[in-house]
Amino acid sequence: MGRVPITSEGGLAITVLHNEDEVLVRLKGQTTVDSSPDLHDRLLQVLAEQPSPRVVTVDLSGVTYIEASGIATLLEALKIARHRQMTFCLQGLGGSVLRLFEVTGVLALFEASDCKEKVS
Repeated sequence: MGRVPITSEGGLAITVLHNEDEVLVRLKGQTTVDSSPDLHDRLLQVLAEQPSPRVVTVDLSGVTYIEASGIATLLEALKIARHRQMTFCLQGLGGSVLRLFEVTGVLALFEASDCKEKVS
């Protein structure tokens, strides 16, 4: 797997791992209004790659805090991935991050994706 680590100005570390037709995006830190634009840009780059990955998985196990802007970024990526007939998955949701996904009602949207493992 190739690694491409970057750290956003908002303090969110984003590491992208490529493995054949699958991409894993690992996040570590806080997803805030300051770091969401960097996450947005990185996810759009991944989703625009040619050849297109079959599966894009975002690992949130290292995320300690997420704001609505982070969830909106992930929802936009899910929409783009579905439009391009890619599978977009979340893994590693827990604690307050999982709770926010549940409270906002968006957890079910990601669970509807054809992922190998459960979101939480």
